[in-house]
Amino acid sequence: MTGEAPLIVVDGAGVVVRWSPRAQELWRRPASEAVGRTALDMVTPDGEDPDDPAEPGSGPSGVRDHEGNPVDLRVRPIPLPDGAAAWGVFEAAGDTPATGPRDETPDTRNAVFEALRANTLEAFFVLDADLRVLNLNNPAVVLCGITADEARGRPVGEVCRPSRPQEFDSILREVVTSDTPVTNYVVRLDPTDGTGPERFVRVSAYPLKHGRGAVVSLTEVTEHMRTERRIETLASVRERVGRSLDVVATCEELVDALVPGFADIAVVEVVDAVVRGEDPPLSPLGREVPLRRAAFRNGGPDRAAQAHPLGDVRALPSPTPYSQVLSDLKPRAVTLDEDTPWLVADPERARAIRASGARTLLTAPLAVRGSVLGLLSLYRVRPSDAFDANDVALTHELATHTALSLDNARRYTHEHTIAAALQRHLLPPDPPSQTAMEFAQLHLPADAGAGTWFDAFSLPGARTALAVGEVAGSGIDAATTMGQLRTVVRSLAALDLGPDELLARLNDTVVRLAYERQALPSGDPLHQEPLRASCVYVVHDPLRGVCAMASAGHPAPVVAHPSGVIHVPELPTGPLLGSRDGPPFATASVPMRDGSVLALCTPSFPASNAGGRPSNLLREALTRLDRPLPELRDDILYRLRGTAGTHDVLLLLARTRAFPPDQVATWPLDPVPAAAATARHHTQHRLRLWRVSEETAFATELIVSELVTNAVRYGAPPIQLRLIKDSTLTCEVSDAGGAAPRIRHARTVDEGGRGLFICQEMSHNWGIRYSGNGKTIWTEQTLP
Repeated sequence: MTGEAPLIVVDGAGVVVRWSPRAQELWRRPASEAVGRTALDMVTPDGEDPDDPAEPGSGPSGVRDHEGNPVDLRVRPIPLPDGAAAWGVFEAAGDTPATGPRDETPDTRNAVFEALRANTLEAFFVLDADLRVLNLNNPAVVLCGITADEARGRPVGEVCRPSRPQEFDSILREVVTSDTPVTNYVVRLDPTDGTGPERFVRVSAYPLKHGRGAVVSLTEVTEHMRTERRIETLASVRERVGRSLDVVATCEELVDALVPGFADIAVVEVVDAVVRGEDPPLSPLGREVPLRRAAFRNGGPDRAAQAHPLGDVRALPSPTPYSQVLSDLKPRAVTLDEDTPWLVADPERARAIRASGARTLLTAPLAVRGSVLGLLSLYRVRPSDAFDANDVALTHELATHTALSLDNARRYTHEHTIAAALQRHLLPPDPPSQTAMEFAQLHLPADAGAGTWFDAFSLPGARTALAVGEVAGSGIDAATTMGQLRTVVRSLAALDLGPDELLARLNDTVVRLAYERQALPSGDPLHQEPLRASCVYVVHDPLRGVCAMASAGHPAPVVAHPSGVIHVPELPTGPLLGSRDGPPFATASVPMRDGSVLALCTPSFPASNAGGRPSNLLREALTRLDRPLPELRDDILYRLRGTAGTHDVLLLLARTRAFPPDQVATWPLDPVPAAAATARHHTQHRLRLWRVSEETAFATELIVSELVTNAVRYGAPPIQLRLIKDSTLTCEVSDAGGAAPRIRHARTVDEGGRGLFICQEMSHNWGIRYSGNGKTIWTEQTLP
């Protein structure tokens, strides 16, 4: 050969990838014209048809240059820089005469083709303009399972059997008519006998000059495509499965990732106890353990075929591949046909398999650490696409990944089931109606359980306290913190603090709890989790006709009056509970008419809009206040949209009522020593009218005498006595003094100092309430 450089370099399809200066000299074609075209086109003189057997000068082994002189060529494989296989066409030394054509020249049409046919591994065809096979090489014969003689003259679609023949022919016809090559087009070929494995080829087609046909190269990529499918399936499952901490949603994510890319049908069944968050049973799974059908996806021709509906719970029949998989925890690939013996044990599943046309089954356990969580079953409909050993290994890996995600979801469900139960037990039952207020509460708990809470309880003086709050976060920690804060609110309310002072002390408690979190070990999840909470606290005083309220980062209540006025009070919103800095909490007083409705809610409830006005939802529901409060609550529930399951939604409705005027009595007292006797006289007369028992009346007279005596001695005028008969008997003595009384433990010989001690012993509760006008000392006694 002359020199080491080849005249032409062609790829496996006979397409020119390199055109040397010597080739330009021999065939008078520039590299820009030759590269990308078939070599058969480039070495054929203009006007000569390379595929026409009637052309003169046929010969077995040569080509001619542009003058008609024979050129002896040799072909041998050479590597390209990118490592791809190619073929070099070399000129044999001393075989090209200087002038004049020979009489018996080799055939210019077939020399290069014959050289390539003998040396290439890719299957390729030469087609005419009607896409009929003119010639093909040995790899093409092997690929298509047909002899060369049988292939010639037949349409290439019949020879190759693509799964979509019309699309295949359309693309090749476009190559011929538009003179535009197509490369790397993947085609699935149907099996030769209809039952063998399917195959994939990468097709490259290059047009012949003047629309005379095309050269088509087919490179088998079956294993590459299967591997690619497995890689894509694995990536899809890893990306999509495990994003949810819900057991059923995780199962749905799995079947969505597997169908239709990896399987035609996918079924996931989960041990029923796992769906509820309970511990999974150990393998081997008992025959009586029920499984819940959690997810189903069918991408096959019969999309409705399934043995049991979603949500169905039943034990697996035995013996079947499914029961065996859950016994030894090893995946299985099984061929399905009419004679499969185990189908008799599961007739419902057998019916669904026949209806869907499934031909192969791959079932794998969803297990972790020897415990069974469920079962994954995959089906393929095409006989040529059976599961192989690599598919079994991949499915086992996918099942393991899914089992870990399911176990995480189960643990989450278990924890939040406990949290939701804890929240329910820490929340009060439906609060009983008071004389001056009735209640109705609406609670839509989140799926995960949360720290939302409410409370309603009576205070001395016929007053009622309302509180709604929310602890940030979810789970057991939020629920337990909620219970702590609710208890603290009750304890602080017993001190008869104003709403602003109560929230200030509640904030101190939250700050201390936050410090305790920070002191936890660094590995504890709560160590880095900040503690934040919000709360609104309202005290309704029916005798004054006002509601005093304060907020710690919580929405203000909505107030609806019988007159039709619905508004959100101008309530200063203090900082969230747990804040070390920020403005002080402030109390706002709102006049309340009899029959008005207060609506306290959590931040997730759409109570008001961005402008601080009541939302349309509440405005429409609260326009008719003449309805019973439970009916009003249900009307609001029916109007809610898109709130269930995501956040705790809580609404506390409270309707004010007039306190009976004959159940309260008030007397001003002169600041003189005789005031105690006057107070006892008023008390004795009023208790007789109220039909209070003699024992209670005697204790009340003694309490009134001691409290009035202390007010005269240590307080400042004006002095007032008030008795209130409600569920308890309340005695209040008010004066303008600011001194704080305290219980003294008098000695035997002391003549005084026993007043508050006597009051404490004669009542079941007592306290002091301060206001801008002084203080009020009160006692409560139970009534039979």
